Amino acid sequence: MHIINGSNLDFEVFKKIVFDYELVEISSKSKEKVNEARAYIEQVIERERPVYGINTGFGKLSDVSIDKCDLAKLQENLIKSHACGVGEVFSASIVRGMLLLRVNALIKGNSGIRLEVVEKMVEFLNKKITPVVFSKGSLGASGDLAPLSHMALPLIGLGEVFYEGERISASEGLKRAKIKPIAYLQAKEGLSLINGTQAMTSVGIIAYIKALESVNLSMYNLALTMQALEGIIDVFDHKIHEARNQKGQIDVSKAMLNILLDSKLMTKQGEKRVQDAYSLRCSPQVIGASLDAIRYCENILQNEMNAVTDNPIVFHEDDQVISAGNFHGQPVALAMDFLGIAVAELANISERRLERLVNASLSNGLPPFLVTKPGINSGFMIVQYSAASLVSENKVLAHPASVDSIPSSANQEDHVSMGTIAARKALDIVNNTKDVLAMELFTALQAIDFRDPKALSPKTKVIYDFIRSEVSFIDEDVIMYEKIHKIKEMINTKIFLDMTRGEIDG
Repeated sequence: MHIINGSNLDFEVFKKIVFDYELVEISSKSKEKVNEARAYIEQVIERERPVYGINTGFGKLSDVSIDKCDLAKLQENLIKSHACGVGEVFSASIVRGMLLLRVNALIKGNSGIRLEVVEKMVEFLNKKITPVVFSKGSLGASGDLAPLSHMALPLIGLGEVFYEGERISASEGLKRAKIKPIAYLQAKEGLSLINGTQAMTSVGIIAYIKALESVNLSMYNLALTMQALEGIIDVFDHKIHEARNQKGQIDVSKAMLNILLDSKLMTKQGEKRVQDAYSLRCSPQVIGASLDAIRYCENILQNEMNAVTDNPIVFHEDDQVISAGNFHGQPVALAMDFLGIAVAELANISERRLERLVNASLSNGLPPFLVTKPGINSGFMIVQYSAASLVSENKVLAHPASVDSIPSSANQEDHVSMGTIAARKALDIVNNTKDVLAMELFTALQAIDFRDPKALSPKTKVIYDFIRSEVSFIDEDVIMYEKIHKIKEMINTKIFLDMTRGEIDG
């Protein structure tokens, strides 16, 4: 059971609740804060003075006063009318992340929502019922209105859910899960549920987690490829990287020396050649720069997952409800564009290493396309094609979303972040990159078999043995996608992730 309080959520807890379905509970202190803020909202309603989102319309309609008798209807209408999502549905992990992050924001006591509503969201998490949320339709300000509206609909028995692997109506899903929907929303509660950055942040956190896995895999791939090509180990000398004074580069070079320790396949400068190509020689600089960028994104996401992104924000101790712009996704938007660019570079350099493995003019004595009888066999020729295709796709996806904006709500909302688009693109880039890395790993192991697997460093020999337990050497042409997909599956297992984790800090 994980007890959250609005300020203590981190990536490890996120993973355990979102991916592993561990239970979550709201701290007693946070419950008090939620109740105090709600009591203050009730006072504001009784005063009958206009306060945005409580007794007014929304967006450009903020100057329209709403009668007290219509406040509940106002909130329900908000959720219904804003549920305009299209496209593919988000994965269960992303939606569970949205629920968790929204709960964590609401329990800080600055939203004025009833505790009953927040606890219903926790019940959804704990009973494994997941709202159907469409992935497209958010501008990233005023928060993730469309996706969060789809997340909120089932709380009042509307919309759709996934339950026990089946996509069904919310009313049927709640009945099966033995959950009673909220009878009705009260003043400000609809706005509290949908005005925030939780869709882009959930997607962003998952992209970040996979990005860090990609850095770890990149280093092991590099180690295997360099051994297959009898690369020069001198490029990882600590003096070189300390002279540059870039932390990511220093960390990667140190990790590489550790991964390659006791390898009998690496060479020294001048032993077989004076220097290697950039894709090998400059790898600490490239992977290290991506690592630094990913660490920057980590900081932004860590702050955002414990942030108040509501509007208006309640400060009941000061007798204030302030309408401002914390729902604007610009911090996450910029970080996600940066993350996508950084991870795309991991794929770029991986594909170049893969090319060196299959190209007999560049592979230092390996056979063309890594087969014993090239010509009748194409070997790994098209593995490189597929990797090149994904790398080119990443270049298109890496165009930043955050530089775009489009006015909405009759020009009241005249600058938006496109943060959710940036996050979705980043996740697509990360998934493409992991595919490219899987292809390089597949190819590097084939090349190693033309050298001597027993000469590998102990750390890379463990990786070799793990993959070779299910994907064998290719003697002549086979259906290649089956092998690639098996490796993709294997590199995402806990066993493999544990093997490649720990060389660097997040």
